[in-house]
Amino acid sequence: MSANQAVRYNETIVSYQETFELGFFHPGNSMNLYVGIWCKKVPNRSVIWVANRNTPLTDTTCELTLTLQGVLVIRNTTTGNVIWLSTNSSTASVKNPIGQLLDTGNFIVYEDGVNINHQENLIWQSFDYLQHTLYPGVKLGWDFVNGNEKHLTSWKSEDDPAIGAGYPQIMVKRGQEITSRVGPWNGLRYTGSPNMGPNWFYNFTFVLNQREIYYEYNLINTSVYTRLVLQPTGRLERLFWTSSRQEWNLYLTPQNDHCDDYAVCGPFGSCNIGKSPVCECLKGFEPTSPDQWGDTDWSQGCRHRTPLDCKPDEGFNKYSNLKLPDTRESWYNQTMTVVECHKMCKSNCSCMAYTNSNISGVGSGCLLWFGDLTDIITYDRNGDTLYIRLSAYELDSIQNSRNSSAGRRARVIIPIAFVVLIIIVLLCIYRFYSKRQQKQGTPIKELGHDSETRSDDEDLELPVFGMSTILKATNNFSVNAKLGEGGFGPVYKGMLEDGQEIAVKRLAKTSTQGLREFKNEVISISKLQHRNLVKLLGCCFEGAEKMLIYEYMPNKGLDSFIFDKTQSKLLDWSTRYRIINGIARGLLYLHQDSRLRFIHRDLKVSNILLDKDMNPKISDFGMARPFRGNQIEANTNTNRVVGTYGYMVLEYAGDGIFSTKSDVYSFGVLVLETVCGEKNRGFVHKEHCNNLIGHAWGLHNKGKSLQLVAKCLGESINVSQVQRSIHVSLLCVQRHPEDRPTMTSVIMMLGSEGVLPSPKEPGFYVGKTKQNATQSSSSYGTSSNNELSISMLDGR
Repeated sequence: MSANQAVRYNETIVSYQETFELGFFHPGNSMNLYVGIWCKKVPNRSVIWVANRNTPLTDTTCELTLTLQGVLVIRNTTTGNVIWLSTNSSTASVKNPIGQLLDTGNFIVYEDGVNINHQENLIWQSFDYLQHTLYPGVKLGWDFVNGNEKHLTSWKSEDDPAIGAGYPQIMVKRGQEITSRVGPWNGLRYTGSPNMGPNWFYNFTFVLNQREIYYEYNLINTSVYTRLVLQPTGRLERLFWTSSRQEWNLYLTPQNDHCDDYAVCGPFGSCNIGKSPVCECLKGFEPTSPDQWGDTDWSQGCRHRTPLDCKPDEGFNKYSNLKLPDTRESWYNQTMTVVECHKMCKSNCSCMAYTNSNISGVGSGCLLWFGDLTDIITYDRNGDTLYIRLSAYELDSIQNSRNSSAGRRARVIIPIAFVVLIIIVLLCIYRFYSKRQQKQGTPIKELGHDSETRSDDEDLELPVFGMSTILKATNNFSVNAKLGEGGFGPVYKGMLEDGQEIAVKRLAKTSTQGLREFKNEVISISKLQHRNLVKLLGCCFEGAEKMLIYEYMPNKGLDSFIFDKTQSKLLDWSTRYRIINGIARGLLYLHQDSRLRFIHRDLKVSNILLDKDMNPKISDFGMARPFRGNQIEANTNTNRVVGTYGYMVLEYAGDGIFSTKSDVYSFGVLVLETVCGEKNRGFVHKEHCNNLIGHAWGLHNKGKSLQLVAKCLGESINVSQVQRSIHVSLLCVQRHPEDRPTMTSVIMMLGSEGVLPSPKEPGFYVGKTKQNATQSSSSYGTSSNNELSISMLDGR
């Protein structure tokens, strides 16, 4: 609609794809008249927004107009009375305002000629004034920059859209009374919604930063209709439209039972709907009023069985599968670790409990509670972990109780231990003789013993492919099937009879990597299962032939993209950033989460393979080393230093000392190369002769890091992400290993917006001369000779 154009009774505005409609309507059985927006393709006018919800019209002599100042006005045309205004302030500078209903359900007012995709260009929009319905793309929460708060308020009834009871953000209110609480967001879901999880219809996000706090959901399947509605009863419901029944059906609601009512069991009490009675005191606590508690009046809650007195021996007991307490008396920090969180809470006598504020990934953030812990629920699964302060006496009592239970279990187990042992011995004997009858499945142990990479008890059996199978799959190692060649030998693409594509690494007779690396790669990677690690399918050895069979990665190596002038344009910033984070998660798995902790020792761009969806997978484990227990570093003979120049860290190249921090250094180099599109080894700046690390270090100190970004990325970059990635990479390549972050910290820093520590001087960053620069080339998942990947370094 244009300025001074009117929409009257029985006239409507329809969005471009006829998804939504705006006009006058009667709600339910009411004779009152309102201007609203409803889903056009859904019968019975499912209204999502009302303009004059608190000031209804009583007759049809009315109209909606847009003034020259960009203000929407509803008036009675008989009396001239103004019923509703879209804003109380005029916008005198507007020249040609236009009102438009979008297919998102948002009605916007803007000046003709501006880009309506930018929020700052809009004069007014209905999305800024949420009511009882949250629809896709709408932010629920606070905008600290503009001072806007967006919350849901229910209708008084089905016939009356006036503001009713309820105020849900983390909680639902009736007036000033809290009726229920969904709980804080834990990185995956609301802590009070254990069944909330990924689905095929919509996704959801929660954003918490210095600019804004909001929750929103967006459709994955745009053919469905769904909405989140706060009903007049105070019940929050997720509804889906069922075409076959022509009605809205309940999909889920956070309020499922009595325990979802607010603070049913009082302070330090926990509600469990599966028990009778439903309320119980947490371990270490007792009823504040035993008589009332016995009469099922739990409002007084519980208290510490042994009062706290702020003694140094006080500690924290771990409680699992809980709905986290009311967070109105809490404090948070998004970048702290759980260890730092523990120390902070321990040092403050008023701190009652702590936990990770974000349980996604490896867990991050710190959430502290002060005062009573209220509105706790115990779930069977998918609950959160909470550490609650107790006296030393109560902690000892809980521990003794656990030991006693373990002792009782042990007394039951010991009498049958000998029977179990006999069964195990028999099974082992049966398995041994069964395996000898099989034609395939030759133990890797028969290849020889490698004391550097494993002990005898780590022998492993893998699927063994016959040579005829491999020859058929690769068309007799056809030249056309060859993908590349590195220090291990050539790599071929093949296809098995069932249609599965494979990559075959064939150990060359002249390979600088030999039997040691072959066995090491088989034993190492066969123990590892992670979405960001390449999957080993099996091996083949007949006579002098030794081969490894992997899942095929159609997009080959990351180096084939970022170092190629043409291919690099196909990798925009969002894809590169996703690749960086994927590599970090894979490396964290190697360092921390796998059964045996591994140091890769040859992490580089060409050893990052990309699947069909450009997801990164770390490959080439021929030089990997397992660590045991709490081991954090090792020393290799300087005659056995392995790795690739440009990615190799100083303490390893010089003294043979390697650790997880060696991989962190290589990761830092890899990140820089991914951002810049340049190789660290071979890059020599014309002015200062530094390599890529030195050049990045210098620009960072001058506040000019963005000059490093590959030109092909253009406007696709996210400035904040790019600067943070470069900053984190410089933290990873610091000279001293103790200064480098762990991969846990790296992932946290990449995913947060907090202040980062200043990087110290990097190692190996001074170049020599331009003539001495050695360029690198790509290969498919193998160590490249051209990259000077080495398996032996002789001292002089």
